[in-house]
Amino acid sequence: MARPRKFDEARAVDAAMDAFWAAGYEATSTQDLCDATGLGRSSIYNTFKSKHDLFERALARYMEFKNGELFELLEGELPARPKLRALLQRVIDDEAAYADGRGCLVVNTCVEVSAHDPSVAASLERDYGVRLEAIRAVIESGQRDGDIARDKDPRTLAHLVIAAIGGLRVSARAGVDRAALQSVADAALTAI
Repeated sequence: MARPRKFDEARAVDAAMDAFWAAGYEATSTQDLCDATGLGRSSIYNTFKSKHDLFERALARYMEFKNGELFELLEGELPARPKLRALLQRVIDDEAAYADGRGCLVVNTCVEVSAHDPSVAASLERDYGVRLEAIRAVIESGQRDGDIARDKDPRTLAHLVIAAIGGLRVSARAGVDRAALQSVADAALTAI
């Protein structure tokens, strides 16, 4: 008879998420995961099968959390353009808050892992699609309300917003200062 688990699996995934977020997938060792979660190797492998499985679960958890924040903002009462401004401002504020330079786990994973891991790449593609459709809906709403010009394709503008977010995050990791990031966000909004 198998022994019952004596740990909180969700808490272990959150701890692993922090470890991967801080160091990246490749640089996070099994021992790092043991230290972060407080679990032994056998508990990690019995529960999560592999480092890769645990990483995918941690990445999914991160996406769920971040998309929850995104949807909360985008479903709020603000008009479309102020919503998009608040979204870009949140990115700048997030990057300033992470003094350790950890950035965004999704962006980090796109850069580090997706090119050689089809499973992670598919997960990132699905996540991108979810965010794209949410932002496109806000842009279309803004076009109906006259807050955003109707002469531009809303899907293309949604791609632009996501590209600006990714660019802001990568630029921040490269040491670009807050004033420059703010200028980029303002330029992106002007293009919309």
